[in-house]
Parts: sequence; C-alpha cells; structure tokens
Amino acid sequence: MKVRGILLFSEFAGTALLIGVGLSVVIAAFSPESPVVALVPDAGLRRFLTGFLFGATGGLIALSPVGKISGAHINPVVTAAFWLKRKISAAHALSYIAAQLAGAIVGAVLLLLWGKTGAAVDFGAALPGAGYTLWEAAVGEAATTFTLIALLLLFLGHKRVRKFTPFLFPFLYAVMVYIEAPLSGTSTNPARSLGPEVIAWQFRAWWVYWVGPATGMLLALSLHKFTWLKHLEVEVAKLYHFEHDPYRVFRKKKSVCE
Repeated sequence: MKVRGILLFSEFAGTALLIGVGLSVVIAAFSPESPVVALVPDAGLRRFLTGFLFGATGGLIALSPVGKISGAHINPVVTAAFWLKRKISAAHALSYIAAQLAGAIVGAVLLLLWGKTGAAVDFGAALPGAGYTLWEAAVGEAATTFTLIALLLLFLGHKRVRKFTPFLFPFLYAVMVYIEAPLSGTSTNPARSLGPEVIAWQFRAWWVYWVGPATGMLLALSLHKFTWLKHLEVEVAKLYHFEHDPYRVFRKKKSVCE
C-alpha cells in the first residue's frame, strides 16, 4: 500500500504542477491585466508561445523523477488509452484518474495567487470561443485530442523515436493552440479543464471537455487498431523512463503496468 501511495502521489503532484505552471503561462499571456499582452500584442504569437510553454511543462514532468515513478500520464484520457490498450489494469486507471483530478484542483488553487489578473480570464479555464457553439468546441477538442493520442501511440510504439516522446509536446501544443484555441481553448485534458472550472466556478461548458477528449481518444485508438499502426506495439504505460519498473502493485497477469 505504501508503494501504491507513492505512485498515486507522483501522478497527483505531476498533474498539480501541470495546472499550476501551465495555466500560469495562460494567465500571463492572455489576461488583460498582464503586461505580456502589451509586450506581445499579436494574439496568434501569444497562442503559439503559450502552447509551446504548456507542452514543455508536460514534457519536463515526463522527464522528471515524478515521471520516472508514475509514468506522467497527467491526463485522464492518456490513462484511459493505456487501459484500453491493456497496458494497465482498471484499478490502476481509476486510481490514476482520481489522483489526476485531485491534483488538478489543488494545482488550480495555487492560481488564486494571481488575484484579479487570473480572475479576468477565469484562471485559465478552457471555454468555447465567441461565436462558436458547444458542439463545435467539442469537435475541436475531439480533433486535438485525436492528434495527441495518435502521435503518442506512434512515438511510443516506434522504438527508434520512443525516447523523444516528451519532446513532442512543446511543438505539438504550439501548433494546436495556435490553430484551435480560438474554438475551444485546446484543453485535450479533462483534468486540465476541471481545475480552473472549480476555482472559477465556471461549468457552463463542462461536458465539452470530457466528451470531446474521450471521443478523440477513441478515434485515435481505432486508427491504431485498424491500420498499419497496429504493428507499432506500445510496451509500457509510460511516456519516458521505459526501463524503470520497480512498482508492480497494480500489475495483473498478462498485462504491463507501471
């Protein structure tokens, strides 16, 4: 039980860091109270830089000791994808998702330190853009999450590029946020959405950021299963540190579980 607690705390801490640091970047870049808006007046450039820094935050967490211990899923749909690929057990997946959601809320509480600057943009909450319907935003979330999971499966399943997986995120999110953020905010992560929703009490579009990412993840898994990608086998439920597997408390017979 002690070892299982270490695993779950690492996933909790990784998600809290993603929200606390990653959404601080969002607040700094887009709050009208922030000097960055005047320093970088082009909204497209700010989206690109924000996506790059948010993705870099996730990549660094994967490379860190936190990622070495838990695998740094830090996203419920990533965990669900590993479960559906039979790389982790249901108990492991459910425990990780609970840790991620709790970590996201705690990480978002730290955003309150931004005060009025953070409140001006709902503390980085992902919301549908002006002029777009909730369903259009859900399609945007499905498309970006599909891209995320499909590329993760491609990188993790290819032995020659597997070690570069964490370095995918800065460039991927820079492009996705630049293109898609005006539509839905480019969450791709229900935990990332939940944290600021709770502290800003902004739930008017909450289902978009569950249905969209879940749909995108399932489509990416279908692509992987029914195309040539099926030959690229994901071996472990981790984004880096693939050789490190000291914590087998969730392991089921004939399954790989970190």
